[in-house]
Amino acid sequence: MARYVHVFDNPDRFVAGTVGVPGERTFFLQARSGNRLVSVSLEKEQVNLLADRMGELLDQVAVAEGVDTEHWGPADLDPLDNPIQEEFRVGTLALGWNSVNQRVVIEAHAMTEMFEDVPDLEEDSDEGPDAIRVRITGAYARGFVQRAVAVISAGRPPCPLCDQPLDARGHICPRANGYRRRG
Repeated sequence: MARYVHVFDNPDRFVAGTVGVPGERTFFLQARSGNRLVSVSLEKEQVNLLADRMGELLDQVAVAEGVDTEHWGPADLDPLDNPIQEEFRVGTLALGWNSVNQRVVIEAHAMTEMFEDVPDLEEDSDEGPDAIRVRITGAYARGFVQRAVAVISAGRPPCPLCDQPLDARGHICPRANGYRRRG
């Protein structure tokens, strides 16, 4: 299958965000440069993992290359840009550091049946799933992590016993021997 890669070098905006109410939210990564806007949907766990790994990567880069990744500008707290049109659902995420350009590289690949179909980071293969490739500075990446953590934590509060999310109707808590707990 021929693939299309949406490339954003130093985009005007790159954020994680949601649409919907807690418990029924759809998570998106969104990149914008000028009038060009690309939104891809993914799971909450993928956003969480991306934020965690990006923070770890930035810490490693700061030590290994002496790059200042601790400072960033104000967090982007604005809602996602409209229109939100899903280009694809993310199956695989890739993250790395480009030492030559001093940029964090994030790639989100569309779902595919075979993991082997996903090319290596920054590989411009003609075959494979569609992807979005974003290159941002370390400072911008810190801001992305800060927002992603805020988006993830804005969901339903966890049950104090089992740590599963609570909703207005409560939930059947396995630690409470099946009794329904109310938030």
